[in-house]
Amino acid sequence: MTIKDVAQTLEEFAPLANAEDFDNVGLLLGNYHTQVTGILVTLDTLERTVDEAIAKNCNLIVSFHPIIFSGLKKITGKNYVERVVLKAIQNNIAIYAIHTALDNMPHGVSKGMCDALNLEQRKILIPKKGAIKKLTTYVPKNEVITVREALFKAGAGNIGNYEECSFSTKGKGTFKGDEHSNPSVGNRGELHIEKEVQLNITFEARLQSRILSALFAAHSYEEVAYEITTLDNANQNIGMGMIGELPKALEELDFLNQVKKAFQAEGIRYSALRGQPVKKVAVLGGSGSFAIDAAKAAGADALITADLKYHQFYEAEGQIVLADIGHYESEQYTKNILTDFLTKKFTNFAVVLSDENTNPIKYL
Repeated sequence: MTIKDVAQTLEEFAPLANAEDFDNVGLLLGNYHTQVTGILVTLDTLERTVDEAIAKNCNLIVSFHPIIFSGLKKITGKNYVERVVLKAIQNNIAIYAIHTALDNMPHGVSKGMCDALNLEQRKILIPKKGAIKKLTTYVPKNEVITVREALFKAGAGNIGNYEECSFSTKGKGTFKGDEHSNPSVGNRGELHIEKEVQLNITFEARLQSRILSALFAAHSYEEVAYEITTLDNANQNIGMGMIGELPKALEELDFLNQVKKAFQAEGIRYSALRGQPVKKVAVLGGSGSFAIDAAKAAGADALITADLKYHQFYEAEGQIVLADIGHYESEQYTKNILTDFLTKKFTNFAVVLSDENTNPIKYL
């Protein structure tokens, strides 16, 4: 098994196209053709993580956070990032990062947080925009079923809980090929009128190459007429954070104590209490201040996240309880999610969950 095999499997689980634009995901270090001896799964990649990989005969580290986030102009070992990269290169250790590609999936970090709190009736808190596209193409009447089924097979036409969704309109298409053309219907140099069907079908943006390949393979025309547009519609199945409900409403302090226990948090920073029970809860792992407005708009009683700044606690405005449980604490379940997934996919291969606690924050 090669690194490419593992990468392709991970990208089915968390497509890199779903990562945020600012992020740095995928294979950060290594060669896709390298044979894998073992996989070490971790939240962060530090020097001691590389040491652990060496000790456990793992030459691929699958990390939630990317060790290389911004550009490296030199690698001299002057900081921990450069030292990690140097040690990994010297010991032929590859590093793959998944980060927001997994954040945006319904089975990612938010699921781990929801599971810890036993939240029910879960929904994506901030559905991803720009992730849905529409294909409009023109197909000879007698080829519509063939082309449509090929597009469905490639992943087009899925909307929420529904599959094989499309819309068709009958019409007439005209074209005239020049002297270099080789038309499948009609004659070169003559205007041809063909009974056609306009086929409209939506698809996830990440599937565009696959969708177009299927279209070109199934369509008989030498030049296939098509249009692709990006829709404003948000993808309700992909996005940041989740919102759900507790099995039973809790008083605010009881709820915060339950959160502290569930996430093994050393401490929780929270906004002013409202004096109202908590039932509806929003979660977003990592730095989640950008979700405050979305959580309030969704009617959440509380938002569990991390890295809130002083003035951001004021944004609660008596409408919601903001609870900062710590960055590591909010994302700690990702390595278990990844380990479970890889273990099921590669049943006869060593997938090791890192023993290292990489939380850089200590508490008195």
